[in-house]
This record gives sequence, C-alpha cells and structure tokens, in this order.
Amino acid sequence: MTVLTATQDVVRVLRDSRTVAVIGFHPDEIKPAHYVPEYLDRQGYKVYGINPALASRGASAFGHPVLSRLAELNVPIDVVEIFRRSDKVKDHLADILAMSPPPKVVWLQLGIRDDAVAAELSKLGIEVIQNRCMLADHRQFL
Repeated sequence: MTVLTATQDVVRVLRDSRTVAVIGFHPDEIKPAHYVPEYLDRQGYKVYGINPALASRGASAFGHPVLSRLAELNVPIDVVEIFRRSDKVKDHLADILAMSPPPKVVWLQLGIRDDAVAAELSKLGIEVIQNRCMLADHRQFL
C-alpha cells in the first residue's frame, strides 16, 4: 500500500506538486478549509476549490471558479486535498478515480482518515497521505 508516512515522502510531495484541488473548500477565512488552501496559493501552488454549494453560486477562489466536482477540472492535478469528515471521504472516491489523468496524491487533511479508501487508491498507484496538515508540513519542512 502506498500510504505515505515518512517525512522524506511528505517533503517530496510538497516540493514536487504544483496543482492542488481542495474538496470541501470553505469561504470562511477562519476555517482550515479556507486558510490552508489560501496559504498554499500564496506559496505558489495553483489551487482549485471544489464545493458544490459555492459553485452553484458562481463563487471563485484563487483566480479560478469554484467547481462542483473534480470532473469539471480541465487541468492535471498533482494533489487532491480533502477537507471532509472521515466518514465522507468514500463519497469522493468515484470522482477521484474518474479523473484523467489521475492525481498523483490524495491528501487527507489533519484529523481525516479512511484506510479503505487509501487502500483502493494505493492499488491504483495513487499515493495517499492521511491525517496531516499541508500548511503545517510545508511550514515545518520547506
């Protein structure tokens, strides 16, 4: 299984990834699902928000429209970052698997874990990071 836990793997993902799709992006600046992607944007990552409610209102974030689903992206994505409760992660598996090309990494934000989804993604060659914060790891390691 390709669930990454080693520091050098996390650093490699942070260093080599340039595009991030954020499932569960939130408009409230005090929520991690807003300030973490905002931080990544400021660090030079291209960040795309995924949130059906915001997409239906025509919202945008980081210079891109917020989208309802990953399938609406028209650019390759390095990392799909998930800001949803652990019991909701499986709801996004089909959308992730339908991506073409598939993401290199699926990152479950701090406090989020789904070993079954991680195993499924890993079987298909998609690396998984669980229960870690991209912002905190970026600040600590880069």
